[in-house]
Amino acid sequence: MSTPDLLSSEADLLYSEAEDDLRAAVRSLLADRCPPSAVLAEAERRRPYDPALWRSLAVEMGTAGLLVPDKLGGQGATAREAAVVLEELGRSVAPVPYLTSGVLAVSALLGCDTDEEQVARLLGALAEGRAVGALALPLSTAPGGAPPATVTAGADGALSGRVGGVAGAVGADVLLVPAEGPDGYGLYAVDIDVPGVTGGGGGVTGGVTVEPLTSLDLTRPLAALHFAQTPARRLAGPDRARAAVGRALMAGAGLLASEQLGLAEWCLAETVRHTKERHQFGRPIGSFQALKHRMARLWLELVSARAAARHAADALAADSPEVPIAVAVAQSYGARVAVHAAEECVQLHGGIGMTWEHPAHLYLKRAKSDEIALGTPGRHREALAGLVDLPAPVG
Repeated sequence: MSTPDLLSSEADLLYSEAEDDLRAAVRSLLADRCPPSAVLAEAERRRPYDPALWRSLAVEMGTAGLLVPDKLGGQGATAREAAVVLEELGRSVAPVPYLTSGVLAVSALLGCDTDEEQVARLLGALAEGRAVGALALPLSTAPGGAPPATVTAGADGALSGRVGGVAGAVGADVLLVPAEGPDGYGLYAVDIDVPGVTGGGGGVTGGVTVEPLTSLDLTRPLAALHFAQTPARRLAGPDRARAAVGRALMAGAGLLASEQLGLAEWCLAETVRHTKERHQFGRPIGSFQALKHRMARLWLELVSARAAARHAADALAADSPEVPIAVAVAQSYGARVAVHAAEECVQLHGGIGMTWEHPAHLYLKRAKSDEIALGTPGRHREALAGLVDLPAPVG
């Protein structure tokens, strides 16, 4: 593959006026409803997400349906707009299920036959914010095709098996479950009766045992799902189901880079602010050359991460053949930048950066969690090497 093929000259990495307006609206909402103090308080409550914030973001602003076509009840936007939302959510580490429901679950359903009534109905419910969905796969699952199913489906469609490390399952209304059935691989929908999304205590709901796990990132809780002859509806057969799951994982990984970008931007801005205000030896610590160099290096990394994340979002929006390359580049680079930015934020805040009261730890935990979500940087580098026919080092 030639170099021009790796980055199309037609790619538009700049933000449109509509995207800037969307950013301003989301940022205003989050500044008002999701300041760091509110995120810390929400983490202490151990709720799966903030239902009031999610209602404002998903229903009143309509962001839950950005990726869903108008005719199916959505906004008919693209991955570019969804990327802007995720940048702002990363900037505030907001405890909402946008990535898991509005991106992963929605993308999986869009890969099914949307002319089928049950698929269209589910999409409409997720797009309008009437339901929250989750793709029943470990959050660590990397794109590159549907992974082997750990759940089996009987002739009657009932599911049995276990899936661990699922993000967004606690508090979800519907699970999209890849399973091996009598006719092969399939994607199944399981309705779960949620007594109130403010609960989050787990237990048996709708025939599914939702077991909350202790996760590093309290703003994106994980759970293990146990199915025991759980009633389910088959949404797609072998070929379509594999393609739908693969599509969801690719979209999720590509747009996760935008969340990592927003997270890194907040960490850099907060670090610069702190080093301007914190004084030692009669001068701001940010004036010391060693710290200037560290923040300048981080800024350069962030600029490159923004280009990679925007390229991935633009490629997904255009359904470009470059999508696998763009996603692999964005994730292999952006994950490292987010972790580095969060580590610098904690370290350059000194002692206060190590405390629970300061939100820096929330960003570090989200960055470390995102680093292994939807494929590690190493996994994406391996995928990129194969895509551009670059052999791995020997020995």
